Amino acid sequence: MTATSDIDLSQIPFWALPQAERMDAFRQLRGLERPVFVRENHVPFIGGGPGYYALVRHADVTEASRNAAAFSSEPCANSIPDMPRWLAVYFGSMINMDDPKHARLRRVVSRAFTPRILSKMEEDLARAAAEIVDDAIAQGPGDFVEQIAARLPVRVICDMMGVPAKFHDMVLRRTNIILGNTDAEYTGIEPDFKRVNVARGLGKLLHAGYSLNRLAARLGDQRRKHPTGDLVSLLVNGEERLTSQELGSFFILLVVAGSETTRNAIAYGLKLFTDHPGQREHLMADFDGRIAKACDEIVRYSTPVIQFRRTLTRDIEMNGMRYNQGDKVLLFYNSANRDEAVFTDPDTFDITRDPNPHVGFGGPGPHYCLGAHLAKREMTVMFRELLTRLPAIKSQGEPDFLLSNFINGIKHLNYTT
Repeated sequence: MTATSDIDLSQIPFWALPQAERMDAFRQLRGLERPVFVRENHVPFIGGGPGYYALVRHADVTEASRNAAAFSSEPCANSIPDMPRWLAVYFGSMINMDDPKHARLRRVVSRAFTPRILSKMEEDLARAAAEIVDDAIAQGPGDFVEQIAARLPVRVICDMMGVPAKFHDMVLRRTNIILGNTDAEYTGIEPDFKRVNVARGLGKLLHAGYSLNRLAARLGDQRRKHPTGDLVSLLVNGEERLTSQELGSFFILLVVAGSETTRNAIAYGLKLFTDHPGQREHLMADFDGRIAKACDEIVRYSTPVIQFRRTLTRDIEMNGMRYNQGDKVLLFYNSANRDEAVFTDPDTFDITRDPNPHVGFGGPGPHYCLGAHLAKREMTVMFRELLTRLPAIKSQGEPDFLLSNFINGIKHLNYTT
């Protein structure tokens, strides 16, 4: 057990610890009288502030999420240090905005997630899942992430945006670099704060952002001239439309948040059903009636997005703790989803859990994930295909986890059938 005084959420070695040790550390932090203040790293070429308060309890995370006026997503939510303009041009999406800018963009892009649009996607989702499993059967067991989990989400997002199939692999590689920017497998760079390594890492990050931004911009230019009815056509035409810069940032947000997080939920799902065969048997006894709760429990238990940042716009007291204007806080969704005050036996994987007020799609409020329903539909069609056509499928060995304080990712997971 790590002593509370030794828990440093800012240091890379903490995020390399086994998951059980990390979750025990968060359990200890939840037991403290008030949130701890964690010193922030100074990142070469970017900078950094004095630090942040770690919000690890469900009550704190949900209250801060609801109170967007005080707990602001500006200047950025997806970076602990403030994001310089030369990065924000690619990664300064609507998750880094407050109303009214956020409300306008959310209103425009919500066209992608209407019930009518999503219902039209059902057949496409089922067809894509079937083809992916067809390919996996033909190839034979290997890496579940590469063969199966990573393929469906990126295909769905690219199809929504009208991205030609020849670009799908490039999109996946670029998103791996963006979210795996502290993992040497994806960057080829040691994850430390030496100037030379930070410079190389930022160069790769910028190249990935630029590539995806340019792809979206070209699509936007084409759809303005020749609309096809796909999502890009909807976003760049009409009374309310996205600029080229907004379209590029939204595309990066969509492929990163929409593909990476769902692929990790699918990968965790196979691992969890392998480790808990009774839960799998219970699901298969009434798949259609039980899969919705199963998806929510997979997301709660795995929590693909670990944290987002908020910045205080004014002095405020919350749950007995005083925060001052300008303070940074990090909302640790992974910890909130294991809070003993809210979840009975929180470390138990239980697909019958009801209620299940997890924050795996973000807390309540204006930044709740727009794509939550789509993500659960993708999980549903993929698990239906896998568990019915490959009834003996199981993960094999332990996953190879992503080194990150932002995404709780699985890079590789062997499986058998």
